[in-house]
Amino acid sequence: MKILAVTNLWPQGGSFRGVFVAEQVAALRRLGHEVDVEVVAQDRGKADYLLAAPRVRRRARSGGYDLVHVHYGLTALAARFAGTAPRVLSLYGSDVNVGWQRLAASLGTGGVAARVYPSRRLADAAGDPTGHVVPNGVDCGLFQPPADRSAIRAGLGITGDEPVVLFGALPANAVKGYDVYSDVLAALRSRGIPVRELVLAEPDQPRSRVVDKFAAADVLLVTSRKGTESGPLVVKEAAAMGLPVVSVDVGDVAEVLAGVTPSTVVSFPEPWGSGGARTELVDRLADAVAEVLAAGRRSDGRERTTRYDEREVIQRLVAVYREVLTGSEPV
Repeated sequence: MKILAVTNLWPQGGSFRGVFVAEQVAALRRLGHEVDVEVVAQDRGKADYLLAAPRVRRRARSGGYDLVHVHYGLTALAARFAGTAPRVLSLYGSDVNVGWQRLAASLGTGGVAARVYPSRRLADAAGDPTGHVVPNGVDCGLFQPPADRSAIRAGLGITGDEPVVLFGALPANAVKGYDVYSDVLAALRSRGIPVRELVLAEPDQPRSRVVDKFAAADVLLVTSRKGTESGPLVVKEAAAMGLPVVSVDVGDVAEVLAGVTPSTVVSFPEPWGSGGARTELVDRLADAVAEVLAAGRRSDGRERTTRYDEREVIQRLVAVYREVLTGSEPV
């Protein structure tokens, strides 16, 4: 197949933004499919969400594509009139859960042949119970349990048995909740647990260093804002490497970590939104992290999350493409 991917999620200039889309494109190419990429907004600025439409239309109509895969709802309008090739739309989280983004996405969804969600929970939130669910896949060849954690930790400047809590995103990304992460670490230190902070995201960082950070950490702590995530890929990557995870209940995290030990999913206290609920959440997360650290072992996540291997996941996406092109149900 010849596919045009239209996306506002793409790693540019050393950024890791949209690396999961880039990895999906790479996996399709390894299967022999021809995939071109048109990036919307990002370096061109937010105005490009509107200005990109003629550019996308010209490229789609001149490229001889079998289909156009639009990634993220805000990009949908730019590809709304892309030509006769059928459009597949992937929705990822805020474009469903945040009201104005959902409205903006709806302006470009007319005539979409198929919608794809990374979790059933997000499809249900979108009011699309029959929508296709294709989770973001993990390169299980790259993300493997470490052979020598001591050497990796030493290479990152981590000494001895110092407990390391990993933050899986850029602290500046507000939806990832770095403030809650910091408060959890402060709560642990007040209990006499001398935890060390480690941030996964770093400009111009090779993927090998990402793997090393997963290997060096003792637990991944996910503190994303309620209703903002479809399913953090870092949770699947951590599980594949046997890194225990403590996470708030966002996206498909509860599904991914079902049966994985030691790991914990912490629900948001209700009613959510008050200072008291936030304090309770910090305490719950600190309790869960302390319990994981006390266990002092890696998780069994790799054995329990093989269904997220990108080699299997990409075949499910190709099945959706074939259904769109032939009208048959995917197997």
